[in-house]
Amino acid sequence: MNIFEKIFCRVFQTGFKVAIPVMPYRQPVIIDGFENLPSIINKEKVHKGLLVTDQSIMKLGLTDGLQKILKDNNIPLFIYDKTVPNPTTQNVEDALSIYKENNCDFIIGFGGGSSMDCAKALGVRLAYPKKTLRQKGGILKVLKPIPLLIAVPTTAGTGSETTLASIIRDVETKEKYAIMSFPLIPRYALLEPQVTVSLPKHITSTTGMDALTHAVEAFIGNSTTKKTRYYAKHAVNLIFNNLDTAVFTGDNIEARKNMLKASFYAGCAFTVSYVGYVHAIAHSLGGEYNVPHGLANAIILPMILKAYGHKIDKKLKTLAIEAGLATSTTPQAEAAASFIKSIEEKNKSYGIGTTIPEIKAEDISRLAKHAAKEANPLYPVPILWNAKELEHFYKALSPADESRMKPDR
Repeated sequence: MNIFEKIFCRVFQTGFKVAIPVMPYRQPVIIDGFENLPSIINKEKVHKGLLVTDQSIMKLGLTDGLQKILKDNNIPLFIYDKTVPNPTTQNVEDALSIYKENNCDFIIGFGGGSSMDCAKALGVRLAYPKKTLRQKGGILKVLKPIPLLIAVPTTAGTGSETTLASIIRDVETKEKYAIMSFPLIPRYALLEPQVTVSLPKHITSTTGMDALTHAVEAFIGNSTTKKTRYYAKHAVNLIFNNLDTAVFTGDNIEARKNMLKASFYAGCAFTVSYVGYVHAIAHSLGGEYNVPHGLANAIILPMILKAYGHKIDKKLKTLAIEAGLATSTTPQAEAAASFIKSIEEKNKSYGIGTTIPEIKAEDISRLAKHAAKEANPLYPVPILWNAKELEHFYKALSPADESRMKPDR
């Protein structure tokens, strides 16, 4: 990236950082368990809800407890359960039809990031019925309030229950784009660890690594605050102390509860401090090939951290201490290297590979441009790269590539 581009990016990012104290960030209010939901609905004076979820969650019966308690309290609930991984514009339009047909007045996003992204985008369409999602894509283009949105995460990783972002895939162009505006932050986050118990190991692990990516990218960026640094460190601590248990002993309620907290705190951190190139690359791969977001993040994270080199040693040492991998007397470079190695070891133990087979050589240039467009100038990354420089990572992620990235340590 040339010097003028770098100056523009850093000035842009500094402007956003300076504005953080006056921007209307807010945290969702936590609802502790299904049993406390009816009182919230009555308090908000809403009457008919649309549950936005997916078919696998319905088949697993994860919504049964929610449906029963609302039925027992005479609160009508209609269901849209066709959300797909990397939700599409068509998903949103289909949910919109059900919402309008039944005169609903609040939304429950129930699931992982996909269901919550779909629910948020539905809120945007309701607030702006004459606008397309593409027209509201980008930063701070949604100014009107959306209907009451309650988020129920069934995976401990996306942090979507805390964020102002909705990531949508256009069914026609296959591109993924973000809608990022404060009204999209859910009013409430309902944390119920029981709904995460039946998750298979591969989902528990990849979503857990997704949460770790949120915390790490938020912490190593240049737009942190005292509060976001605290949230990121707390999330890393919880993840390193609970993710293995959640993956390999899935019925451990305490570990599941702590991972939901970790996801929540990581979400609070990156909502304010943003993410980085790991996410930008992962989003392009999800849009083009439908690669699950958490899986992509898990594979890409150690690669990007190595590429940042010693620039982030001090910050990674802090996280290594939180993870129990280092002490205050450990040399920075050693602590940073141990943190990255631990991520790689976790990936290996969870059966997460080091490549993404779907990548096609002829797509790399275009995908890198999408990633660069998303990241620059918004993401306050430790080192700036342009599209040409980002191509290197796609090539390294390709199974056919023999020049795998070596640690810069």
